[in-house]
Amino acid sequence: MTIRIPVFLLKTKSLPADGYEEYFEQLDEGRYSPVFVPVLEHKFTQNALQSIKEHILNGAFLPSSLQSSHKYGGIIFTSQRAVEAFTYVIDELRQENQNVEALFTASLPIYVVGPATGRGLRALGLPCQIVGEEAGNGEALAAFMLEHYNDLWRPTQADNDKQVLKPGLLFLVGEQRRDIIPKTLMSASLPEDLRIDVEELTVYETGVMENFSKNFAQLVSQKSAQVQKQWVIVFSPTGCKAMLEVLGMLNSDTGKVEEVQQTQSAAPYIATIGPTTRDYLISEFRYTPDACAIKPSAEGLGEVILNFEHKQSTMSK
Repeated sequence: MTIRIPVFLLKTKSLPADGYEEYFEQLDEGRYSPVFVPVLEHKFTQNALQSIKEHILNGAFLPSSLQSSHKYGGIIFTSQRAVEAFTYVIDELRQENQNVEALFTASLPIYVVGPATGRGLRALGLPCQIVGEEAGNGEALAAFMLEHYNDLWRPTQADNDKQVLKPGLLFLVGEQRRDIIPKTLMSASLPEDLRIDVEELTVYETGVMENFSKNFAQLVSQKSAQVQKQWVIVFSPTGCKAMLEVLGMLNSDTGKVEEVQQTQSAAPYIATIGPTTRDYLISEFRYTPDACAIKPSAEGLGEVILNFEHKQSTMSK
């Protein structure tokens, strides 16, 4: 019986089905065995959820002629947790028998980064257009929005006569995030008519699960007795320090990964879901992961893992 290569996915398994599990179960004729290790603990910010609810009920996402409060021209999502927070609000409104669909329009863009956020929002059945899935990261999404959103609000002569103002975007975020999107959209280097106001609303807080280090250490130890090769997939900067400590890669005096520790043959290979986590490992711990997905998806990870292993195999011959 062929021993499969463990792939430790440092995330909570999605229910009822997880795309990463399904993908890695089939990758390269079933050579890999996905193992979920929850690392993050998320808590919704209740005041923020209430703010979203009030915005929706007050018509903040409706055209100017239909709304009674400040209008947003669209919503930005770059994390699955933000989608879950928004879903919580929509579900609550529906339980209160609110006609949610009437509080959004087909012209309202919802900007997402990656297919997972797009799928989660489409499942809500809102009439809005969901765009940006192919961007892959925040920087690319910001560039896409500058073109797409400004095209939506390109003024006509009639608009100029009425002095129609371009509304801002609502960005639902966690307490730990990069600010590349608001910096890009509101950059002083842009012509004033192309700038897009962004209002950030922190909808969840994130921390490391209390038992993560213990659970991860047990799984790594158990699998190490069975196989030599292992992969660890990192989805967020949160938990990186605990991961490196468990793997014995972090120098307790310097708090960095020393070169000799980074090249230990017994250490699992490490891949990141995207450049944010990769750059964090480099800047905080002087550790360069073995692979970084070009697109934040199971397929993106699988591609870079197979490419890395192919290069390793070629070098060893």
